[in-house]
Amino acid sequence: MHELSIAISIVDTAIKQATLASATRVSEVELDIGTHSGIEYESLEFALGVAAKDTMLEETLFRINRVEPVAECPACEHLYTPEGMFSYCPKCKEQGIRLIQGTELQIKSLLVEQNE
Repeated sequence: MHELSIAISIVDTAIKQATLASATRVSEVELDIGTHSGIEYESLEFALGVAAKDTMLEETLFRINRVEPVAECPACEHLYTPEGMFSYCPKCKEQGIRLIQGTELQIKSLLVEQNE
């Protein structure tokens, strides 16, 4: 379950950024995760809860945005939504795929609380 190591990395990064902002708590973490990233969303959600336990993220809401794939044809540079990993370009029928979106895993935003 590589989702646990990913969750630990997300939590560690969020804590570091929150600390830099002098935050006492992180109320929300928004993530962009591509549908072709190889990550199981449900496993990651569970792992985030485990990784956040006993930290300033323990009660954090983790919002996961699923990013759909976009492919670019290497022959004609047409952008399209692939039907699979081995799809044909709908414009020129060339086989081959270069995913330019859908494999990402990034922290999009943090919502933090600070002491006044």
